[in-house]
Amino acid sequence: MSIENIINEAWEKRDQITPSSDENLKNTVNQIIDDLDSGKVRVAEKIDGEWKTHQYLKKAIMLSFRMYPMENLNGPYSSWYDKAHLLKGKTAGWTKEDHEKAGFRMVPNSPVRKGSYVGRNAVLMPCYVNIGAYIDEGTMIDTFARAGSCCQIGKNCHISAGSGVGGVLEPAQALPTIIEDNVFLGAMSEVVEGVIVGEGSVLSMGMYIGQSTKIVERKTGEITYGKIPPYSVVVPGSLPDKNNPAAPSLYCAVIIKQVDEKTRSKTSVNDLLRE
Repeated sequence: MSIENIINEAWEKRDQITPSSDENLKNTVNQIIDDLDSGKVRVAEKIDGEWKTHQYLKKAIMLSFRMYPMENLNGPYSSWYDKAHLLKGKTAGWTKEDHEKAGFRMVPNSPVRKGSYVGRNAVLMPCYVNIGAYIDEGTMIDTFARAGSCCQIGKNCHISAGSGVGGVLEPAQALPTIIEDNVFLGAMSEVVEGVIVGEGSVLSMGMYIGQSTKIVERKTGEITYGKIPPYSVVVPGSLPDKNNPAAPSLYCAVIIKQVDEKTRSKTSVNDLLRE
């Protein structure tokens, strides 16, 4: 059986999966987590211009939570209680040579889960990266920012301080949150629920975008949901109720223009931080 078939078959009887389940299944799940960790596979990828979710990879992650028991890990100032396969992070036990081979910069106190991928020349400030996440080359995950489970973040992005890219682990068929290449996500922003932010876009500080958020094109008034077009400049806004002017206005995201060189120069990632 192929790896995908093994996972799909186990998924159909997932209520029966326990730490004592078939060793072949456990080896298959472990192999998938290793492949996600190395970037050999990824939960979602762009195929023929459209993002596609590889459901069996998400299923394998969810099955792993049934296969591994809770364990205790003691540290110098605290203790932790979590699933055994996640207690030790991606870089646990790494030597200087291991870090040099991986090629990304990682500041202390940056929990990065096993099963997440971080590309070369990325910079991880004190942040959090969950299992299944994919962070491509040259991207900065800034201080206290979060990359949720299975989210996909492209090349040369800046996920600013305090921001969150939401995790979408279940249901298995759901598209994870996608941040395409060269995106600037402003401080204290949240992009969640499988929203796609198109390449080269710039999102202002304090943006909150989910699947139900109205995305308004300022010039035309067109309203869309779930996707920011490439090279958009987006700011917070509000929409009045046309049928009831006295009602409170509701939050929306407003596309005010396409990215120009002036905007890009203010939001570009600093190469000096990767030296």
